[in-house]
Amino acid sequence: MTMSNRVITPEATLSYPNLFEPRAGLDGQEPKYSTELIFAGGTDLGELKAAAQAVAVAKWGDNIPKNLRTPFRDGDMDREGKPEYEGSTFISAKSKQRPVILYGPDRRQAEPEEVYPGCVVRVSVTPFAYDVNGNKGVSFFLNNVWVLRGGDMIGGRGGDDFATIEVDASAFGEEVTPF
Repeated sequence: MTMSNRVITPEATLSYPNLFEPRAGLDGQEPKYSTELIFAGGTDLGELKAAAQAVAVAKWGDNIPKNLRTPFRDGDMDREGKPEYEGSTFISAKSKQRPVILYGPDRRQAEPEEVYPGCVVRVSVTPFAYDVNGNKGVSFFLNNVWVLRGGDMIGGRGGDDFATIEVDASAFGEEVTPF
């Protein structure tokens, strides 16, 4: 669904969400709100790709650079060894302004604990073309996020790392019931 130059993404898995507090990428960089959106293999990204192509054509016309950086990245290559990215395409989206983050079918304001790597979202993004310090490409501004539902936590969080270790209650100086 396109709204002016904004595009609503298909369903995606949220990864590396910095949505409630901005974060600086490198020392000295301005902090930004950001996330990566993982699209399962076979997801129709036609509308996102058409919007990215349109801003490239608007900036460079028929002379689109051959080494143009595309916002569409291959999960198998660019996130090798991360199972949640296998067989996927992903994009990054950033903004200096905090996005509105909605949750569930009633689209109420999300609580921070409801937004985590692995939840399923749709996101409003705006494509833009850039030409900075010899780097030419297309990327996406982050507008707003709608958390559709929970998903499996990704990124090594949420599990019980100590589940296979036997508990010696005497080591705690009192009787302890294991989890």
